[in-house]
Amino acid sequence: MQSRIPPHARTGGRPRNAAADTAILESTRQALVELGWSKLTLGDVATRAGVAKTTLYRRWAGKSELVVDAVAELFDELELPDRGSLAADIEGVVLQFAALLGRPETKTALMAVVAESTSDEPLRERIRTSIVDRQKRLVLAGRKRAQERGELPPEPDPAAAGRTADLIFDVIAGAVVHRALVSAEPVDEDWAARFTLLLLGGLAAAAAGPEASTAP
Repeated sequence: MQSRIPPHARTGGRPRNAAADTAILESTRQALVELGWSKLTLGDVATRAGVAKTTLYRRWAGKSELVVDAVAELFDELELPDRGSLAADIEGVVLQFAALLGRPETKTALMAVVAESTSDEPLRERIRTSIVDRQKRLVLAGRKRAQERGELPPEPDPAAAGRTADLIFDVIAGAVVHRALVSAEPVDEDWAARFTLLLLGGLAAAAAGPEASTAP
């Protein structure tokens, strides 16, 4: 796994050490699974990673920021598969996303930072920029590929295209996270196929525009 430099991490005079970053983020995820949010400390993470605690403080202001970046590195593993059609691509990324959410380190870390962010606006913004905005790349890539195949119409208005991309991301992420983490129900091939059918029906309606729903 490639180490991702946290976008909000502190920078100092010394060059970053990619190996240390990787060890720190991996140790953070391990500690969360074993200790939980309340008992997790930067000192424990430093010990596990084999680095000085000052190394962590040079990169992250505190526990919340560190955990967000540890989660973000996991989500960076997601890739958009090319399975030959928009429907198959969506099913593939949904199953991949669900498998990622099923990993103990992802589940524990994600639910911890989301819970903390309810009363921490800077943390909520960090989640938005480090995880949500970064993963919208999958929607943008999938839509572009589908438009090149002729499966989706072009969207010449950048503002409208941006709103559509946000909506697609919200629908997919919201449904899969709720199914996997809140309802604790399986996200299997059958569910992914039925969800994709529903999503594609909504995309067709969105492409037709709001005036279509009011037409006689």
